[in-house]
Amino acid sequence: MAQDRYGTWLATAVAEARAGLAEGGIPIGAALYGADGTLLGRGHNRRVQDGDPSAHAETEAFRAAGRQRSYRGTTMVTTLSPCWYCSGLVRQFGISRVVIGETETFHGGHDWLAANGVEIVLLDDPACRSMMRDFVAASPGLWQEDIGA
Repeated sequence: MAQDRYGTWLATAVAEARAGLAEGGIPIGAALYGADGTLLGRGHNRRVQDGDPSAHAETEAFRAAGRQRSYRGTTMVTTLSPCWYCSGLVRQFGISRVVIGETETFHGGHDWLAANGVEIVLLDDPACRSMMRDFVAASPGLWQEDIGA
C-alpha cells in the first residue's frame, strides 16, 4: 500500500522534472506531502531558468508549500538523491521521510539523513534513471555545474 502511494507521489516529482527539462533546465523534480497525504508543494530545479544556484527542486517544493507549523510527518519526494544542501533542508526543518526516485546518477546525502533518523525510501525508478542518464550525456557541463563539481 505505501509503495503504491509513493509511486503516485513520485509521478508528481517526475512531472516536475520533465517540466524543468522542457524549460531548458535540469530534470530534477520534487514534491512535499503532508502527514495526511495532502500535496503541500511541488517544484523543479530552476537554477538555469532563474539564474539562482539555490533553486533546487527540493527547495522549490518546500517554498511552494509555504509556512507550516511543523514539518514532522511530512514526506519529501524527489526524483534524485538530495544533495547536501537539500539534505540540510530536510534536517533543518524536521521532514520525516524522503522518497527517492533514483540514486545511481548521484549519491547525495541520503545515507547521512538515514543515520540521523530520517526515513529513506529508495524506489530505484527506471524512468528517473534514464531521464538523468540521458540529461548527463547530453549536457555534461551543465550537470557538473549543478552538482558543484
